[in-house]
Amino acid sequence: MMALNQGLGSRVGSRSRRVLGIMLLLAACAVGFWELSEIRRGAGKPKMLDDGGMKQDVASLPELLALPESKLTTIDIALMNLLCTEGLPGADNLNQKSLLAQLDTWASRIRTETERHSYRFRANPSEFEHSEAFFRMLMMTVVVQEDFKVRYNPARATASGADSANDGFFQNSRDIFLHGLLSGDRTGTCSSMPVLYAALGRRLGYPLKLVTTKGHLFVRWESATERVNAEITNTGINRFDDNYYKQWPFEVSEDEVKAEGYLKSLNVREELAVFLSTRGLCLMEAGRRSEAAESFANAARLAPSVAGYKSMTAQLQASSRTRNSVAVK
Repeated sequence: MMALNQGLGSRVGSRSRRVLGIMLLLAACAVGFWELSEIRRGAGKPKMLDDGGMKQDVASLPELLALPESKLTTIDIALMNLLCTEGLPGADNLNQKSLLAQLDTWASRIRTETERHSYRFRANPSEFEHSEAFFRMLMMTVVVQEDFKVRYNPARATASGADSANDGFFQNSRDIFLHGLLSGDRTGTCSSMPVLYAALGRRLGYPLKLVTTKGHLFVRWESATERVNAEITNTGINRFDDNYYKQWPFEVSEDEVKAEGYLKSLNVREELAVFLSTRGLCLMEAGRRSEAAESFANAARLAPSVAGYKSMTAQLQASSRTRNSVAVK
């Protein structure tokens, strides 16, 4: 899969902006009430998926990669993402337990605010495109952006469709993995922000999936009754159909869609493969090409239908052989 190194332009529609403005005001007014009520009653336990709970008993990336698919489906997507940062620049001394607990607290806050404002959807569903999924995604976006101050890293934003080799996009793991969104200035990119929303949404019982297109990652609500592509990497939220992502941020041919698995909802193996490919790109930036080759090889094993993972593995392995040959001489 191609590098996920494109920033977003301003893509929030007028209706979304209007609804967002209302929600931001309501959410801001609710901050004091929420903090007091949380202290009094404690954060609620988030609803878990995957047969009764998202397990967090895997302690390392090798352990994660050794799991069979039946076990892999029980692992929290956030934990998978964090484990893929092992040894990367910008990921020193991560407290995974603390970060996962923070996600639980954020999910509880989102649940509280969504329930408080659910009457708005019932009273006027047209304000939310007659979509409960869109309403719930909008509420989650408001809380994440307004109350938790999560945003796209402006230093990593580029014009739509622009691509620059060796621009350092993957140099720091904080820009491309979850921990950058949960600590410090809470910034990230399209490599990490959709993962945050998927992790939070799944804690709330939402049927959220990750989806790739050329040079971009986004999140999709996919249930038996609704299918909503949510663009959440800029201020606010908007929804686009699949055809939009065939043109933006890059034009994609039908052959590429098939070869790279674009626009399909990813399963757990394919999600982990995306994280491993991101890890591989970070390792490449650090000049650790043999480790990058290993990461892409694992991605190709997990998602064998994605041509890009195989191609990157072959290129990196060939490059490593050439370097070793030159070193011997």
